[in-house]
Amino acid sequence: MLVFFFGCAEIERSKTRVEVSTAPMKKKEQLRSEEHLRLGQKLLARGDFEGSLKEHQIALSLSGKSPPGDEALFQIGLIYAHPDNPKKDYEKSLDQFKRLAKDHPESPRSDEARIWTGILQENQKLKQANDRLSQGNEKLNQTIENLNQLIQKSKQVDIEIEEKKREKTK
Repeated sequence: MLVFFFGCAEIERSKTRVEVSTAPMKKKEQLRSEEHLRLGQKLLARGDFEGSLKEHQIALSLSGKSPPGDEALFQIGLIYAHPDNPKKDYEKSLDQFKRLAKDHPESPRSDEARIWTGILQENQKLKQANDRLSQGNEKLNQTIENLNQLIQKSKQVDIEIEEKKREKTK
């Protein structure tokens, strides 16, 4: 009987030790994540999009679905959408904002992410409409070119017919 109680007490103590030992680790990871976020912001301010993206991705991997993971996702979304980023990718940006809204609905960045999602989706629709118009313009330009060539051939035929008429009248 005594062994049983001692065994239970030991199990409870070991659980407590695990909880105590992981709590500081989470805090430590959060602090490291925040350091990577700050460095990422500095790099972004300098226009180093790749470096900034890398730092924010590290921050995200350290925090996961806990804060400041929401901020890391938001910043990654902004980096991909940044107009000066030579490797901008609106599709990846959209994915980050959707993920933020889904994984962190309580985040203060969640509403902003939904707004960005709407803007980027509208941008995609406009781009698709613009692409369809461009294709239509290409077809029209090709048709116009074909008609101009046909007109030139017709004019050439008219000139040849006139020359033959003149030769007959001589």
